Amino acid sequence: MEIFQYDFMQRAFLAGIITAIVCPVIGSFVVVRRQSLIGDGLGHIAFAGVTGGYMLGIYPVFGAFILTMIGAIGIELVRRRHAEFADMGLAIFFYSGISMAIIFSTITRMPSAGLLSFLFGSIITVSVTDISVIAGCGAVVLTIVYLLFDKLMLIALDEDIANVAGINTSMINMVFSMLTAAVVVVGMTVVGVLLVSALMIVPVATAHLLRLGFKATMGWAIAFSVLAVTIGLTSSFYLDIAPGGTIVMTAVLLYVTIVLGREGLGIVMRGKQSSSLVRDQKNN
Repeated sequence: MEIFQYDFMQRAFLAGIITAIVCPVIGSFVVVRRQSLIGDGLGHIAFAGVTGGYMLGIYPVFGAFILTMIGAIGIELVRRRHAEFADMGLAIFFYSGISMAIIFSTITRMPSAGLLSFLFGSIITVSVTDISVIAGCGAVVLTIVYLLFDKLMLIALDEDIANVAGINTSMINMVFSMLTAAVVVVGMTVVGVLLVSALMIVPVATAHLLRLGFKATMGWAIAFSVLAVTIGLTSSFYLDIAPGGTIVMTAVLLYVTIVLGREGLGIVMRGKQSSSLVRDQKNN
């Protein structure tokens, strides 16, 4: 267990595990709601918040949190008014975020190392303060999801039925957008703004291959996410490669493994059925 002899790796695993639990929880709803790209849009807004925070001389993650929350509220308001053009509204916020990030970074002359750490993640450099922020945001997200789980699930599956059932869908959707923003900020520290959406979506996509119920799919998505973070961090430590990209590629490889496993199992089952059919025909 050489890897755990280092304090920075202990902090990295702690931050990674928290993120690995929170991201698929929100991602499970995001996938069902067909909003898989919202993580990318909010990620770019978060990057603008980082550079804006640096410009104002405040904690960059706090700047990212504030601006991402504002962006999430804006995206939800646009989605309500122009439901048929929701993707267009998301694109506007997407490009606005990255444009502001470029402008703020050039104004402040933010060091390239700092920019890259937020773009691609810097989990091995997380501080005790970062872990406190991640744990705090994670606890709030999980608590609210637990309290609103049934309503969130019904809205994700069919918003019209949720309205008929008397659920305040406008409020719940706004709360969900804000929770998504919080998760993006949490994941940003681990895998970076360019990859945070992948940690929200890929483990969920892998779990969907198992074709189980919603709660079981969420549970398996968390398991796949934790496994991806654990294997990715360990591999990056011993191979001396970027942890953020390694974590996401591990998640993708888990997806490919499940796909190939299902295909292989299907071939075996079809082979057994064919053999059984041939035997039945011979016996007859």
